[in-house]
Amino acid sequence: MMSALAFFFLGVYTLALTYVTAYCLSQFNLLYYYKRFDWRRKKEEFKARFAATAQAEAVAVASAAVGGKTITSAQNLGVANADYSLMSTDEYEKTYPFVTIQLPLYNEKYVVERLIDNMVQMDYPRDRFEIHVLDDSTDETQELVKARVAYHQAQGINIEQIRRKERKGYKAGALKDGMEFAKGEFMAIFDADFLPRPDFLKKTVPHFQDPNVGVVQTRWEHINEDYSLITRLQALQLNVHFTVEQVGRMEGKHFLQFNGTAGLWRRKTIEDAGGWEADTLTEDLDLSIRSQLKGYKIKFLEDISVPSELPADMNALKAQQFRWMKGGAETARKMLPIVWNSNMSIMQKLNSTLHLMASTVFVFVFVMALSSVPLLYLVNVLAKSHGFDKDFFTVYLLGMLAITLMYYVANVQSKARQLPVVKSVFRFITHFPLFLAMSMGLSLHNSIAVIEGWRGKKSPFVRTPKFNIKDGKDNFSNNKYLKKNLTWGTYLEGFMALYFGIAVLWSAYWGETIFIVYHIMMTIGFGSVYYYSYKHSRA
Repeated sequence: MMSALAFFFLGVYTLALTYVTAYCLSQFNLLYYYKRFDWRRKKEEFKARFAATAQAEAVAVASAAVGGKTITSAQNLGVANADYSLMSTDEYEKTYPFVTIQLPLYNEKYVVERLIDNMVQMDYPRDRFEIHVLDDSTDETQELVKARVAYHQAQGINIEQIRRKERKGYKAGALKDGMEFAKGEFMAIFDADFLPRPDFLKKTVPHFQDPNVGVVQTRWEHINEDYSLITRLQALQLNVHFTVEQVGRMEGKHFLQFNGTAGLWRRKTIEDAGGWEADTLTEDLDLSIRSQLKGYKIKFLEDISVPSELPADMNALKAQQFRWMKGGAETARKMLPIVWNSNMSIMQKLNSTLHLMASTVFVFVFVMALSSVPLLYLVNVLAKSHGFDKDFFTVYLLGMLAITLMYYVANVQSKARQLPVVKSVFRFITHFPLFLAMSMGLSLHNSIAVIEGWRGKKSPFVRTPKFNIKDGKDNFSNNKYLKKNLTWGTYLEGFMALYFGIAVLWSAYWGETIFIVYHIMMTIGFGSVYYYSYKHSRA
C-alpha cells in the first residue's frame, strides 16, 4: 500500500517537474535569438558609425568645393535623415502621418492629471495628432478629466474626453468604440500609469514605413522600481519579457504580442484582424495573434522605453496577475485551434503554443509543490524497497539553469539595465532567489486563474489600481481603490506557508534534506504573499 502511494506521488511530482523543466528549457531558444540579434545590432551600429564618418568627410569635401557652403538638402546628401526645417510645409506634413492617441481609463483619480499633462507635451506637429481620453469612470475622475481637457483645449491642443453611456466590453469595448471617433491612420495606446517621453511618436511612427508592420511595441520602464521589494521583483520579471522574450521572438520570426499599452497600431491592421474583441481578459494578446495570422508583423523596439508605474500593493499585483493569467488561458483556448489550422510553419505553431500556454506553468508548479511534501515522507520507502536513487531529480536543474541565464541577461546585460554593472549583478544575486520564491507563492492564486480561463468561466475585467508613487516617501495607505477584504485564497496561501514550514522542520529533524531548499523557498514565497496581502488590506 505504501509503495503504491509512494509511486503515485512520485509520478505526479515527476510529471509536473518534467513539464516545468521542458518549458524552462524552451526558453533557451529565445535566449539564443536574443543574443544573435544583439550581436547583429552591434555589427550594424559599427557599420553605421563608419558610414556616418565617411559621409561627414564627403560633406566636408563637397563644402570646400563650393567655397565653404554646406550642402544640406536630402537630395544632395543622399540620406534619409534630412533637415526637416529645410522642407516645404507640404513636404513636412507628408512626413508626419496623423496619429490618434487613445487613453482608456476607469476611475484613475490619482494619476489621470499626470497622464493628460504628460501626453500634451508630445513633440509632434499639433495638427498631426489628437488625444482621446476614453473615460469610463464612475467617480470623481471624470470631473478631473473634464477640467484638464478644457484647460489644454484652451491652449490649442486637440484633445477630447469621450464617454460611453454603457461600459460594455471594458477596455476592449472602449478602444473599439473609440475608433469611431478617431481620425488617425495610426492608433497610439497608453494606460493611465504610462508616461511616454515627448519624442515617442517621432521615434516610433517611422517604423511603419514597412507596409507589413502592423504594430510597434516599446519596452516598459519602471518609475517606482526601487519603491519596495515587491516592485523590484516585478521589474526583474518584466525586464525578461521586454528584452529576451520579445526580441527573441522577433529575431526568430515567431509571433510576438502587443502588451496593451506603450505601442502603436496601424488602423488598417486592427480592422483587417477583426477589431477589438472583449471575449477574453487579454484583448491585446488576442488581437496580436489575429493580426499576425493576417500577415502583419509586430516590431518590438527594445531601445525605446516608456516609464510606467508598477503595482506596489500585493492585492493590486494579484489582481493584475489574475487578469493576465486567466486572459492568457482564455486566449489559448480561443486561438490555439486557429493557430494549428493556419498556414504557419511548424516552428511558429510550436512557439505560439508555448507562448499561449505559458500561464499553465503555474498549475504544474503548484501541483509539483503540493505533491512534494507527501513524497518527502515516502521517498525512503521507494529507496529501501525499489532502490530509488534520490539523485534522479538532479537532471532537472537544467531548467533552472535556463531560467537563471535568461534573467541574468535581461537584468544585467540588456538595455533594460539601468544600474551600474556591479550593482546590477549584486541585485540579481540577492533578488533572483526571492523572485523565484514569490513566483512560487503566487502559484496557487495564478493556478485558479488559469483553470477558470480554460473552463471558460467568465469574470469582469478588474483594473489594476494606480497610486502615483515613485519612492519610499510616497504612501498609498489612504488610496480609495485599495482592496480591504481578504479572499479565501489569501487564507489558503497562509495555510500553504504553514504546510511547507512543517515540511522544513520535519526535514531538519529527521535529516531528510532532499527537498529542504525547495520547501524553504515555498515557505518564504507563500508566507510573503500572505503577509503582504494581509498587511496591505489593513493599510
